[in-house]
Amino acid sequence: MFAGRFTGKTVLVTGHTGFKGAWLAIWLEQLGARVVGYSLPPPTTPNLFEACRLAARLEHIEADIRDTDRVAQAINGSKPDFIFHLAAYPLVREAYENPLAAYDTNVMGTLSLLDAVRRNAHPCVIVVVSTDKCYENKEWAYGYRESDRLGGHDPYSASKAAMEIAVASYRLAYFPPTRAGEHGVYLATVRAGNVIGGGDWARDRLMPDAVRALSRGETLKVRNPTSVRPWQHVLEPLSGYLWLAAKLAAEGGPYASAWNFGPLATEVYTVADLADAIVRAWGTGGWQPFETTDAPHEAGRLMLSIDKARVDLGWQPVWNFHTAVERTVGWYRAFCVDTADYRKIYQACAADIKAYEGAASRTGLAWTS
Repeated sequence: MFAGRFTGKTVLVTGHTGFKGAWLAIWLEQLGARVVGYSLPPPTTPNLFEACRLAARLEHIEADIRDTDRVAQAINGSKPDFIFHLAAYPLVREAYENPLAAYDTNVMGTLSLLDAVRRNAHPCVIVVVSTDKCYENKEWAYGYRESDRLGGHDPYSASKAAMEIAVASYRLAYFPPTRAGEHGVYLATVRAGNVIGGGDWARDRLMPDAVRALSRGETLKVRNPTSVRPWQHVLEPLSGYLWLAAKLAAEGGPYASAWNFGPLATEVYTVADLADAIVRAWGTGGWQPFETTDAPHEAGRLMLSIDKARVDLGWQPVWNFHTAVERTVGWYRAFCVDTADYRKIYQACAADIKAYEGAASRTGLAWTS
């Protein structure tokens, strides 16, 4: 898988105690990498990180991404071949309440990492994880392309757009692909949509909110049911991040830019569609709209164009919307039986990864060779 690029390599994952970071750490361990994680403590209890710690090659560093000296120590100590930067202020609604923390973490935290690489002259591949919300939202009926204008109505979105601009400036000023022979760094950003999958217990996300409500026999309350989001299983963008990193390591410069990873253009679903699919897969319960007059602004329609990834990387989604929902609900169903057994949680993640790799292989995707 991924041309064997991660076997025996050292990979630094920031934000590995979060939902997406934990999935990435588990997958990298399955690929034979030595995984070094750098993050704050897990944001929720339960969490996937405890399952991650079962991976024999996972090393955990608990620290703030804004601590430049500590980041530099982690890089000097581990000497990573690859860095996946996922440490971030993750939620739109929380960023409304703490905008300075969102900007500080998402912008200055990212620069803390990049400057540590620059100051220590450490050659490596760096993939900085961004979001679909970094685009200036026009409520378009078609997907945003990597060349479209960045922006943000809310603090979270704007902080991610600012982060993208800052990363691009570091790539131009310090890590230009045309001088890679001097610095040895290849730097890219990746933008994905709303991910679902087992192991997310955050508040104000539809899937974990649904699991909490339905498992208690309660009616799920849903905000903004007509909003459109690029829903996808968490393994979809992660496969794109890994394949991009592998291509950067092999071919470098042509891939050092921004990339979108999302569902096919035909996979257009609203929040209400997802709520319906979750309830149907769960087998019982229901949902109802829930609106408040003082709710903060959120985009009504978000879609991503993945033409660049499809053409230039040979990447495309594997699981459609309904498969992603069914596998996610099945994961939570199994978890609810025994909430204390992290070994079973790890095994459930490994099983999903194996199933996903198998489906991708049958599709003939380039990264499965």
